[in-house]
Amino acid sequence: MRQSDFRKTQPVKWMTTTALLTAMTMAMSSFSIPVPGGHLYLCDVIICSAAILLDPLGAFIAGGVGSFLGDFFFYPAPMFVSLISHGLQAVAISLIVRRARPERRGRAALLGVLLGGAIMVTGYTLGRAFLYSTPEYAALKLPFEILQAAVGAAAALFLCFKSGLLRFWDQFTR
Repeated sequence: MRQSDFRKTQPVKWMTTTALLTAMTMAMSSFSIPVPGGHLYLCDVIICSAAILLDPLGAFIAGGVGSFLGDFFFYPAPMFVSLISHGLQAVAISLIVRRARPERRGRAALLGVLLGGAIMVTGYTLGRAFLYSTPEYAALKLPFEILQAAVGAAAALFLCFKSGLLRFWDQFTR
């Protein structure tokens, strides 16, 4: 069965899984780990993992809407930047993984999370420059965005391919 069929053949499972991953993204985007000079958010771990597992619509909901809601409840200023940046990040990853043959999913996921990270970093940099009207502030936060994207990509690849999450997902969606 193709991955995109999961939404059509098992809509309740798809909706429940998407809602759970959206809630996890929201929770992970609601708090941060302080690092020298800024904060590190771990929501990219969930966003990248959801995008590897779900179809593009589910990935957008889990990544974009989940981070939007996390910002809405706890820090609303960048909520639309989060919706667009993380939503596009998740869709790009999902589309790349979906187009790959099953034996090449690992390489496709690596390419997807790299492209998705670049989309997220670019989106947040441009969004911060627009939102706060200072490109300097956006440039100041750039290293933290790159760190967040790298940690999220590495952790998601580990979870999906080394810890067995993808094998479980393939059985779950049959």
